[in-house]
Amino acid sequence: MDNYNLLKKIEHCRNEMITLSTTHSYTSEAVIKSSKQLDSLLNTYQKAVKSA
Repeated sequence: MDNYNLLKKIEHCRNEMITLSTTHSYTSEAVIKSSKQLDSLLNTYQKAVKSA
């Protein structure tokens, strides 16, 4: 996956997590799952940028 598409996924996931956090508690399963997914995407992006 190229960096542009990865950044688009990160932005989408970030917005999803923000939306979830407005209707659920920060410790809800849905928010935590979204946060973990965002963390994974951010780690992938950081590795891609570092190795470029």
